[in-house]
Amino acid sequence: MPRDTAYLCLRSGSPTPLREVDRYAAHRGLDERDTGLARRLVGTEVRRRGTLRAVLSAFAHQKPKADLATMLRLGIAQLLFLDRVPDHAAISETVRCVTDHLGLGKGRTANAVLRSVQRAVLPGASGDPTRDVVGRDLRFEFPVFRDPEEHPHLWAEDALSIPSALHKRWTQRLGREAADHLATLALDEPPLSLRIRSDRPRELVRADLEAADIPCADGRDPSFLLVGAEHASAALASPLFHQGELTVQGEHAFGVTHLMPDLSGRRVLDLCAAPGGKTAAILEADPALVVACDLSARRLSRISSGFQRLGLPVPFLVATDQVCALQEGARFDAVLVDAPCSNTGVLAQRPGAKWRHGPQSQSALVDLQRSLLRTAAAHVEPGGLLVHSTCSLENEENEQQVRGFLREHEGWTLEEEHRSIPSSIETGGPVDGGYAARLRAPLH
Repeated sequence: MPRDTAYLCLRSGSPTPLREVDRYAAHRGLDERDTGLARRLVGTEVRRRGTLRAVLSAFAHQKPKADLATMLRLGIAQLLFLDRVPDHAAISETVRCVTDHLGLGKGRTANAVLRSVQRAVLPGASGDPTRDVVGRDLRFEFPVFRDPEEHPHLWAEDALSIPSALHKRWTQRLGREAADHLATLALDEPPLSLRIRSDRPRELVRADLEAADIPCADGRDPSFLLVGAEHASAALASPLFHQGELTVQGEHAFGVTHLMPDLSGRRVLDLCAAPGGKTAAILEADPALVVACDLSARRLSRISSGFQRLGLPVPFLVATDQVCALQEGARFDAVLVDAPCSNTGVLAQRPGAKWRHGPQSQSALVDLQRSLLRTAAAHVEPGGLLVHSTCSLENEENEQQVRGFLREHEGWTLEEEHRSIPSSIETGGPVDGGYAARLRAPLH
């Protein structure tokens, strides 16, 4: 059942199949354990899709159609990446799933392919990047991935599961080592980044979590703790979280709100507010009058329950396309545009985003961001603030977007900008990356 559920989520057409797991699992009556396995299967397929495609291509006699290819990638994912699933169960259950959904003939094909993969996987790394499985102490008995010396970006797509075009962009801007590191970070579920809301010292909060068998590491910011993915559920079920002493937030995301100081008694517009983390941080710092807009009424509805847990006043919530529901002359002392973006700074948290990245999607996002900034600027008081932020690492969405805005809007000035690169739990994070800039409107 968990394999069937994982298959249905991946073939649902949803751009975010991981978000579909709970809904499909509930519909099919899965218990907590099987739901967890289904989530692990979907997450592994999405995170390691490039590697799974390369392995399938090397072992399938002919290219399978989409339904069978999805099933086979799930089977290979179990053989390579899910230690708790024995090989015999990975093969037999995948073959059963294929047979049930696609017929006996396809089931026989799946059996042959998966057993060929099983025989070719050997313990221990070889030092040959065309054979070694990145992040696993495993190798293939013959080359499966393309040669990184001849085709570094194609090798990255095979071995690091990052689209070659995105790896090339990062390499050109940041260097090969940094590009490989960013891609590797996105291969596994990231640590949970928790911000401490109380005045209690981090050491005491950490001690409380560790007393509940929830080990954690210090973030770079003294108000942050990082919890390994395997303990994330326990942290979210802890009394500290339910009492509002902890909230889920990345250090970059929290840093964006530092660009909006001294807002006490001021009018603030959060243009793309859901799920509300930055809005919450703004209200924690200052008792401002906040209007929170978002296109999705469903996502906005989650803000209310989150703010109640945190003990914060719920802002005015407006479900609208941009700010068309506001009066044309409405003005705010500060406007935050946490813009829709490519998510390339948070691919560990949103792994499906890397497979949606491409020239057309990038161009559409840049156009949307430009439109949002223009609309936002029209609602900023003279001398007021406009903050543009993304969780993207791409220049077109960040520095270039801001410079383009300044060229179009005479008298506006750039006061401050920050870029963050995601890092590992061993270095204290931050686990999220992105960009933020503070712009000041002219006085007249």
